[in-house]
Amino acid sequence: MQLHLIDATYELFRAFHALPPIKAPDGGDVAAVYGLLSSLLSLLKDPAVTHLGCATDHTVESFRNQLFAGYKTGDGVPEVLMRQFPLAEEGLRALGLVVWPMVDFEADDALAAAAHRWGDAFERVLICSVDKDLAQCVRGDHVVLWDRRREKVYDEPAVVAKWGVAPRSIPDLLALIGDAADGLPGVPGWGAKSAAALLTAYGTIEAIPPDPAAWAAAGVKVRGADRLAASLRERRDDALLWKRLATLRTDVPLAEDLEGLRWRGVPRPAFAAFCERMGFRKMVDRPTRWEG
Repeated sequence: MQLHLIDATYELFRAFHALPPIKAPDGGDVAAVYGLLSSLLSLLKDPAVTHLGCATDHTVESFRNQLFAGYKTGDGVPEVLMRQFPLAEEGLRALGLVVWPMVDFEADDALAAAAHRWGDAFERVLICSVDKDLAQCVRGDHVVLWDRRREKVYDEPAVVAKWGVAPRSIPDLLALIGDAADGLPGVPGWGAKSAAALLTAYGTIEAIPPDPAAWAAAGVKVRGADRLAASLRERRDDALLWKRLATLRTDVPLAEDLEGLRWRGVPRPAFAAFCERMGFRKMVDRPTRWEG
């Protein structure tokens, strides 16, 4: 038995940029909603897909914006896309799926909390996303990231191969090198190779010795060690704040129990009416798994 956790925010953004405009009968653009639901209908045809949860960023800002003024906001997100988030959540519920619309937290937090809470109840947890932040949730080959479009599964060795560090060190890596998507500046002078080398040796920012002589004594060779150490000493408090921002929360309150995650194989009665309102008339007949 597997648990599929859907990064619906990622799916919406991807569909918005991949599809031409699609207009509902009322004139509103619903291409992102159409793309999201089409993607999940394809997933749901697989009989092995039995338990799911979907997370969205109902509002772009979260508790992290209160901790750091430079953290990402909704600036630059097209209004035509933002208007589709409530419609997407409605459509997912009508399809019969659990939806976690995040306000104080982010969608990634909900997915991390779900993997943490229910991971032991399933043979495997597949977090359906390509977001590097979620790589910190990977555990062996039990909790993995799944890039559905490329059919690529990131287990723990694959995370190390792609990002250079173990999953547990992903927040430290993002704090050191920065993350433009989330507005994290990073520590000046630190790049992916130097950060990966230090984190492979020490695991966390807190454990990195302030004296670069200790790095050399431990066999860690990085270019410009003195400069990197001085930069980290100067910005250590900032780096620890950015690590906190990059660390996903596993204490998000999720109302469902395990059985509540089960998909029943049929949509709710509201799905047909939703598709009619959106102009998705052919979508009702697509999922052959619903027949009978």
